[in-house]
Amino acid sequence: MGNSAAIELQSTLRCPACGAEKTETMPVNACQWFYECEHCHTLLKPLPGDCCVFCSYGTVACPPVQEVALTGKKSCCCPSS
Repeated sequence: MGNSAAIELQSTLRCPACGAEKTETMPVNACQWFYECEHCHTLLKPLPGDCCVFCSYGTVACPPVQEVALTGKKSCCCPSS
């Protein structure tokens, strides 16, 4: 069984403006830089030092960051990793 089995693909995003939450499936090979809250339509962007909205507002970090944590290898889309 490879490391990919340990990577979670679901994360619940919480809007900092209205508190609405939605569970989304994360892309496995890229970081998502923008997400529009379906409730209040606030456009979420990564916080400084984070590579994507899942790392800033999600319950689970994005797959590239999880991969770095599992393997120790640098990620191409998450320079702070």
